Amino acid sequence: MKAMILAAGLGTRLRPLTLERPKALIPVGNRPMIDRVIGYLKGHGINELMVNAHHHHEQIVAHLCTGRSFGVKIGVKVEPEILGTGGGIGNTRGFWDDGPFVVMNGDILTDMDLGRALEAHERGGNLATLILHDCPPFNQILINEHLDIMEIGAKARPGRLAFTGIHIVDPEVLTHIPEGRFSTIIDCYRKLINRGRPIRAYVSGGHYWRDVGTVESYVSANREALGGSQTMRGPGCRIDGSVRFGDWAVMGRETILEQGVEIQRSILWDGVRVKKGVKVVDSIVMSHREVRKGLVGEIL
Repeated sequence: MKAMILAAGLGTRLRPLTLERPKALIPVGNRPMIDRVIGYLKGHGINELMVNAHHHHEQIVAHLCTGRSFGVKIGVKVEPEILGTGGGIGNTRGFWDDGPFVVMNGDILTDMDLGRALEAHERGGNLATLILHDCPPFNQILINEHLDIMEIGAKARPGRLAFTGIHIVDPEVLTHIPEGRFSTIIDCYRKLINRGRPIRAYVSGGHYWRDVGTVESYVSANREALGGSQTMRGPGCRIDGSVRFGDWAVMGRETILEQGVEIQRSILWDGVRVKKGVKVVDSIVMSHREVRKGLVGEIL
């Protein structure tokens, strides 16, 4: 089965983390986000992937290469001008076959059961199936008792559900997406709903889900990636025996923490060096920085 990962966004809400690299390659628990998304899709029987890219697209191409290291076939569709979620999907028309395919946002981390949603899509004869859940304050989608999507609102309202960023799409949807220009897939779905076409929901519950769209949610995702451990250390770390950790910390490969350093609730990317006696609290330190003074609630 085939799937698409939407990874062309500018990552504006994650700046400055996305100034020098695309959001898809930002590490969560010392793994690029897109690696986690690929692993999730592969675990549900996906064997061919298409990824769209725009912001720092050359880094995504270099990272994914042919996909051999992931055990799935991966292609990258570069967008010289960003096309949006609808235009991005429509721009990959030649990749799909006659069967349904999965589309997933590149900044979603989850363990929800995709297999059951696929079964529901095929059983219902849906044109598209949006996986929904109860997740205030994002509950904007109204469904009826038959799981038909009645409205995709602009604001959250009581009695509605939230879109998880994962949907299952019949190739016919591609014929309803304008070619060669910016568009959103949600607008496409709204038009199809108004025409009475079968755009339906699969409602999931009891799962882990994290939208890594803001700096705050990025910090939460790293904390959750620890799985109850206090620290995560990448290969090649050199940590002096006097270093103290408070609450939790994530440290990338080849991190160096000198004598008397203290790290609390912070994320250090690859190649970070924290000098003697420095305290880092509630902060994010990007790759190959040297920290010479204390940080509290900062991004370096």
